[in-house]
Order: sequence, then structure tokens, then C-alpha cells
Amino acid sequence: MSILSSANLAILEAQGIELPSWAFGNSGTRFKVFGTPGTPRDPWEKIADAAQVHRYTALAPKVALHIPWDLVDSFADLRAYAEEHGVELGTVNSNTFQDDDYKFGALTHEDAAIRRKAIDHHLACIDVMDETGSRDLKIWLAEGSNYPGQSDMRGRQDRLHESLQEIYARLGDDQRLVLEYKFFEPAFYHTDVPDWGTSYAQVSALGDKAMVCLDTGHHAPGTNIEFIVMQLLRLGKLGSFDFNSRFYADDDLIVGAADPFQLFRILFEVVRGGGLDNPDVAFMLDQCHNIEDKIPGQIRSVLNVQEMTARALLVDRDTLTAAQRSGDVLAANAVFMDAFYTDVRPALAEWRESRGLAADPMAAYAASGYQQKIATERVGGVQAGWGA
Repeated sequence: MSILSSANLAILEAQGIELPSWAFGNSGTRFKVFGTPGTPRDPWEKIADAAQVHRYTALAPKVALHIPWDLVDSFADLRAYAEEHGVELGTVNSNTFQDDDYKFGALTHEDAAIRRKAIDHHLACIDVMDETGSRDLKIWLAEGSNYPGQSDMRGRQDRLHESLQEIYARLGDDQRLVLEYKFFEPAFYHTDVPDWGTSYAQVSALGDKAMVCLDTGHHAPGTNIEFIVMQLLRLGKLGSFDFNSRFYADDDLIVGAADPFQLFRILFEVVRGGGLDNPDVAFMLDQCHNIEDKIPGQIRSVLNVQEMTARALLVDRDTLTAAQRSGDVLAANAVFMDAFYTDVRPALAEWRESRGLAADPMAAYAASGYQQKIATERVGGVQAGWGA
């Protein structure tokens, strides 16, 4: 008998984790971008590669786009192409961090003309959403300052609010704005949206269609990320996750690679807060694989999320609550650790086979020959978005 109940398996079957289109392009460090044979040459090939992840896992039904990296002549055609490959187009991500005009800010810039340019870019992203059927516009801002006194921090917050207000007003009835935060980089003295509290303050001032995006790599070392997850779910403002993993800063490594226990704790709070079966909470990856093959890297990532979700579902909530209420510290911790140490992989493999999937998606993809095929057929693949 499986250690996973039929109710838990039903929850897992409904789980979907959105993939980032840029994960399939070449990326690297500040010093070097590493090429990989078979790298997609255009958004169409990114979609085709993303579809491979869903084919072998049934976990990745949507692909997030990045504008302007994924610009095409017809997004209606791209949408149809994605659907032919068994996936949908998801979140649209804006970009105001690769233009010389944005050196000192975009939505926060002192110059009204540059702010206008940045706002118009986001309005164009919403036009893309109208064509693709996307619900979410995700905004990450590489804005801030490097030196004390360089910028008027309060004025920048005021200008950010005004810019976001105009973007928000353009959203359709079924569309949302999700504001991502990042502790530091590329600004090192202050960042305009450095933490969940700043993002929450800004989106709360906009309205019900504005939410916080939590990137699991965007925190100071030692930050209790699951506490933030709990709080945002409690406040009804957790719009989406960007799952990745880091050892030092924003490393964009495979989710769960650095600290599987942290991923488990985060997903327990998602379960506890009703976020797992909540359509308002989007699960997404935000990873650029630098040295590993792109498609297997994404397969490994979604499987890691699934595995830790399964373990989180095994927490005996009644026993845990009783231990918490009685003040039995060790018993409560033991309930947590028992679930975390349970090996759910055999049960998940058996369940996959019952659904017509390969028990081992990584091995099945490796045996498919797809990686060798694209390596032979594709010449001249490009970076994730930083040019040819």
C-alpha cells in the first residue's frame, strides 16, 4: 500500500509548476556565458524544450515569457504553437534592467521621460498578455543606489507607487500584477524593493489585483523564508513563488539543491496556509542553468518540488497540533522530522506508472534521444536574453 493517500495523490495530480522560458537559453556568471549544444535559437524552440519537461513529469503545464527576450511577430501563433505541444503560455515578465536609460532607475527614475518609457514597456507587456491569455504580469526592478546620499530613497518610493498605479490601471479584470523583491544586486547600498514588506506595502496600495512574488533565493542568509510564506498567505497577498536555490546569494540553482529541508518547511506552510490548492498562488521556477543541461535541470527541479510537497502532505497535522498545544517541543519537532525523512520516491514512481508516465522521468528523457537530436539540429543558439 502506498504511503501516500488517495487524497494526497489527488492534490499532487493537480500540482503545476510554471517553467521560465529563459531557463532553456545559455547563461553564466558575470565573467562568462557558457554555451550548451542544442540551445534554443528562438522562443519557439524554448517552448518545444519546455514541453519536454511536462511530457515526462506532467508537472509543468505553463511556460513564462520574458519581454523583450521572447518577442515574436505573432503571440497568437506562439500561443497556438504552445498548445500544440501540450503546454500554455503563462506569466509575462517585464525587463527594465538592460537599457542604458535605466542606469539610475526605471519606474523610480528622476526623469519623467525615462519613467514614461518604463511604464510604456509594462503597458506593452500587458498587450502581450491580452494576446497570450496570460493572467500575471511579473515585475522585478533592478533599481536602487550604491552610495549613501546618492538618491532620495523616499522620493523613489513615491515615484514607484505612481508608476505602478498607472500600470495597474491598465490591467484587465482577470489580470494581476505581481511584484518581486530582491535583497540586493545590482544596487548595493539600497534596493527599491528589497524585501517582502516593501513589496507588500506597494501592492497593498494598488488593490486586490496586485500581489507579492516570493523568490526563494532573494533573502539575507538565515532568513526564515517559511515565516514570510505564512505571513503572505495569512494576509492574502502571496501571488506567486519563484523557486530556486542558493548557497550564498541569488545563485539560481536547482530548487532544493542547497537546503532540501528548507524547501520542505516552505511547502509545509503552503499546505498549512491553504496555498497548495489555491489558484491565486502560482508555483514557478526562476533558474538559469549554467553548467548542467537545461531540460534535465528543469525536470530535476519540478520533481524536487513534487517530492517535498508529498513529504509536507505527510505531516500528521492532528498529532502536531496536540504537541504544540501541550508545549511538547520535542514531540512537535519529531512529527516534522518524521515526515521530512520519509522516502516518498518509490511511492511517487509507482504513482507515475499508474498514470502512464515513466517511473523515472530523468532516465526516460535521457533515453528519448531528444537531447542528442537538438544538439545536432540546432546551430547558433543564444543566451537567455543577453544577446547572441
